[in-house]
Amino acid sequence: MTHRPPYVPGHSLLEGRTAVITAAAGAGIGGATARKFLEEGARIVIGDAHERRLKESAAALADEFGKDRVAALPCDVTDQQQVDALFAFAAGHHGGLDIVVNNAGLGGTADLVDMTDEQWAKVLDVTLGGTFRCTRAALRRLKEQNAGRRRLGQEEKTGGIVVNNASVIGWRAQRGQAHYAAAKAGVMALTRCAALEAADFGVRVNAVAPSLAMHPHLVKVTTPGLLADLTEREAFGRYAEPWEIANVIVFLASGYSSYMTGETVSVSSQRA
Repeated sequence: MTHRPPYVPGHSLLEGRTAVITAAAGAGIGGATARKFLEEGARIVIGDAHERRLKESAAALADEFGKDRVAALPCDVTDQQQVDALFAFAAGHHGGLDIVVNNAGLGGTADLVDMTDEQWAKVLDVTLGGTFRCTRAALRRLKEQNAGRRRLGQEEKTGGIVVNNASVIGWRAQRGQAHYAAAKAGVMALTRCAALEAADFGVRVNAVAPSLAMHPHLVKVTTPGLLADLTEREAFGRYAEPWEIANVIVFLASGYSSYMTGETVSVSSQRA
C-alpha cells in the first residue's frame, strides 16, 4: 500500500477548547496539528523560535479560520522566560488553557565517537529540556487554574491535557542518532512520570511516537537514497503525512482518550 489516504475532515472534537502548540510554524507536524485543531473547533496559540515563519503561519491560519481563534508568540523552548510568557499569553488571550502540544525538537546525525559535547547538549536541550520546561509550565498553570475553578464551583470546567511528541527512535537503535534517541526516550519517561503527578489534579499527559513523517520541504533536502531506505522499512511503503500524526494528537487531546494517561502511542509499524 503506497497510495495516500484521503484527508480526514474535522468532527468538532475540540470545540471551544484552547490549545498551545510549540514549533507550529511551517509544514511539519506542528503546523499540521495547528490546522487540525482549528478544524476540530479549538482556539490556538502557536509558538516557534522562527519569528518570520511564525508570523506568516499565524496570519494564514487567521485569514482562513478567524483572527479571534488564532494567536502567536515567538518562543524558544530553551528559554524558560519565553516559555512562561507563551503560557501566560495563551491564558490571557483566550481566557484559559485546556491543551498543550509539545512539538519542539531538534535532530542531527553524528556517530558517537565523533559527536561533540555541543551537539549532544543542543539536541537534548531543545528536545528533552524544551519538553520539560513546557510541561512544567503547563502543569503549574493547569493545577492553579483547576484549583481556582473548583473554588468557584466550576468542576465541570477543570482538567487539561498535555501531548508530547516523542519518536519510535526512543525505542529502537539507529546509527548516528544517539543524542536524538536518548532525548526521545527521555520524553517518553518524562511523559510517564508527569502523568502520575498530574493525575492528582485531573490532567492527562500522553505522547505520540511517529517514525517517518515528511513534508515537501523536508523531502527536497533528503537524499533519494536515504528516503528510499527509510520508506522501505515502513509497512505501507511510504512516509506518513504530517496530518496523519496530527490526527492521533487530536485523539489524545479529545474526550475519546479520557482514560489514557502516561501512554506513548506509536504512529508507525516500527516500535522495535
